Amino acid sequence: MSKMHRTTGSNRRGRRRDWLARTIACAIAAVLFAFGQQPAMADARAQAKRMYDRLTGTPPSPETLDALENYLLANGAEATALYIINDETDPRTSNFYSVTLKNFATPWTNRDQDVFAPLNDYTATVIGLVRDNADFRRVLWDDILYVGRSGTYSPANNDMYEALESNHANLRDELVPAVQSSLNGLPPDATAGVITSRAAAQAFFIDGTNRAMFRFTMLNHLCRDLEQVMDFTKPPDRIRQDVTRSPGGDSSVFLNNCLGCHSVMDSMAQAFAYYDFDETLGAGGQLVYTPGTVQPKYLINADNFKPGYVTRTDEWENRMRLPGQNTLLGWSSSLPGNGAGAKSMARELAESDAFAQCQVEKVFRAMCFRSPSDAGDHSKVAEITGNFKNLYNFNLKRVFADTAAYCAGY
Repeated sequence: MSKMHRTTGSNRRGRRRDWLARTIACAIAAVLFAFGQQPAMADARAQAKRMYDRLTGTPPSPETLDALENYLLANGAEATALYIINDETDPRTSNFYSVTLKNFATPWTNRDQDVFAPLNDYTATVIGLVRDNADFRRVLWDDILYVGRSGTYSPANNDMYEALESNHANLRDELVPAVQSSLNGLPPDATAGVITSRAAAQAFFIDGTNRAMFRFTMLNHLCRDLEQVMDFTKPPDRIRQDVTRSPGGDSSVFLNNCLGCHSVMDSMAQAFAYYDFDETLGAGGQLVYTPGTVQPKYLINADNFKPGYVTRTDEWENRMRLPGQNTLLGWSSSLPGNGAGAKSMARELAESDAFAQCQVEKVFRAMCFRSPSDAGDHSKVAEITGNFKNLYNFNLKRVFADTAAYCAGY
């Protein structure tokens, strides 16, 4: 046999071996997929480690990982994730509150959405409500703030929270709930959860026209910016005088741009008409509430359009309930869709389907390091959102556990 024939035969046998190996590998993979084989021991270990890493921001010790692997095999991924969060015997799990939740909520507390902003009463209240398995809708409307066990809350500075952070306090143990109205001097019916926290007031009530508070509340808690809820079909009768109807002398700019946002926003932001943040009070400024007296910022630039709306009370109306695209946000049929003051308006937002879905989507990004991207992801988000509303009584801790479990295999 010539050298060429020997080489050709060898190549053919090599290709047959490669083909056979690929065929066997594909057959094994098909069988495993068809019968839904449970993860092998190493897979369970990897999933347990990934959940621990993402929930606490730190790797588990070898002994902890051994225990979690066995727990996962016996109880499932969701139960294991919840166990990690609730395990007070492991000091590292407190990082779920002091690190993971702190980083989760801090961007909501400032206009720059800076995750490195100092701990404050807004962030602490989010952490406390999650820790206490509370109905998370309360974050927007309840007469509540979380404070440190040590130190004294001040409506004029952020010293207590910055001390907690600089001392590396265990926020799982150090935060306690308090009645907000007893801390900042607001009447109970004027409190609105984190909206009337000092941090939010300093960020969103300072200067301006108080429209920022509505915009950032929608962005942070309904996952919708104004461009996503603008509606040009709604009447302009609640748009304030400071909005010119002919920007640059061209009325089409107002009709095609400004009207869509302001027709939605101005009728809702009127709920904040009695609030301001006065940076001259105390060491660092303080929330101000003037019941019955509209803040001057609502009446500025009246000459821009004198026939425009003049704010006289804090009565608000949700025009997103009117027929149109924003009915898809799922407004509660048990609420009237109008009222007076920040508390009732905040409750209108918190009771919407969009609020519930937004919390789940934010947790998904925090636990999975990505946004929902395919049919499986979106199906899971819908499932967890349904559970959040109907089974968990809006307990956000359960959402973290379920989402961490779902992403543990990726």
